Amino acid sequence: MIAIVCIDDKGGMLFNHRRQSQDRILQADLLREAARRPVWMNAYSARQFGAPAENLRVAEDFPDRAGSGELCFVEDRDLSPLAGKLEGLILYRWNRTYPADLYFTLSLEGWTLERREEFAGSSHEKITKEVYRR
Repeated sequence: MIAIVCIDDKGGMLFNHRRQSQDRILQADLLREAARRPVWMNAYSARQFGAPAENLRVAEDFPDRAGSGELCFVEDRDLSPLAGKLEGLILYRWNRTYPADLYFTLSLEGWTLERREEFAGSSHEKITKEVYRR
């Protein structure tokens, strides 16, 4: 499985059970990155995609259902317990600091940065996308 996570400058992911931010251009980029592969997520995350793409898969136990090479959009849980299952990681960095009470705690030690891209979002001047592989 390849995890997709949005984080702020301090690794924050969530504050008071709500995502820190969202961006429609980031959502479109995520779907392009998927290239028709399944993208697993929970109902909370799926709501931000509006009319769902045919490759979105919604289930509350989505990390357990994602198979090899499939993507898993994670907004509301710690990735550390899933570390052994991860083949890849896509980080979208907001390039801002928001209040947070859930943080990205997965160590990037042992991961290889394959590519880094920057793009302007609909709500952020700059979003940085980093793609990692083991």
